[in-house]
Amino acid sequence: MNFHGKDIKIFAANASSQVARQIADCLSLPMGKSEVSTFSDGEIAMSLFESVRGSDCFIVQSTCAPVNNNIMELLIMIDAMKRASAARITAVIPYFGYARQDRKAKARDPISAKLVADLITTAGADRILTMDLHAPQIQGFFNIPVDHLLGAPILSSFLKDRVGDNSDDYVVVSPDLGSVTRARNFAARIGSPLAIIDKRRQKANVSEVMNIIGDVRGKKVILVDDMIDTAGTLCNAATALVEVGGAIEVTACATHGVLSGPAVERIKNSCISELILLDTVPVPEEKRLPGFTILPVAPLFAEAIERIYEDKPVSPMFV
Repeated sequence: MNFHGKDIKIFAANASSQVARQIADCLSLPMGKSEVSTFSDGEIAMSLFESVRGSDCFIVQSTCAPVNNNIMELLIMIDAMKRASAARITAVIPYFGYARQDRKAKARDPISAKLVADLITTAGADRILTMDLHAPQIQGFFNIPVDHLLGAPILSSFLKDRVGDNSDDYVVVSPDLGSVTRARNFAARIGSPLAIIDKRRQKANVSEVMNIIGDVRGKKVILVDDMIDTAGTLCNAATALVEVGGAIEVTACATHGVLSGPAVERIKNSCISELILLDTVPVPEEKRLPGFTILPVAPLFAEAIERIYEDKPVSPMFV
């Protein structure tokens, strides 16, 4: 693998142009000059309007909806920069799509997360910088270095100011058993106790809440997850916390606001008073409800990019 290049260049494909501009602003750098468009038949066209020879290039692109188009944009940009003699290419993927297909859940299933990892590596990426993979073991699907950032420090810092000295009035809740570690770390950061929702999923995107492990009666609840897709799990958990557990208020927070299908309508009709998201996935104005708060990830990614370029460790960012 190449050592870092002579300078940093930040480029954006279409999914994360705003985050890329914010990252460039944090680093006091201009945006790289490029354009990603489509031919009349739908094929993706990509043009670079400046030299990247010998540069350390960072391509910012979430692989959110339309997922397949955004993945192809990323692959084509990587290929273009490899052929233009970039010294090192880092794919900055705030939200990594296909991450839920990380194992064979039943016979003859694909492992799509591994396939996408192979495509990105084969295209010519030298490194991956991402945030809150749905399954952390996906880091092992890549044969190149992966720097895995965490969204919880941003969310917990925002809520810690609100909680203040009243941490005993709040309970951090994991919406399922798979998110317990994330919720436990979150609870430790704001100094509040932890509760867990035990649920049984009947089929994809449909879940049934079964039990609440922990005491939330009379408490303000903070539901913590890595992503919100159709919001079924989140809204069912919020309903159970209020109707069964006796919570007086529910705030939900997550790193990735995918918000597909009926998600916004479900949240609107739920007992969730506020939803706090990071901007790893762009949320269109028409989907933003009055109770939505969206926090920027650019400062964290900018610091990570600076550390990567200077060959400094990224891990001290999470101490």
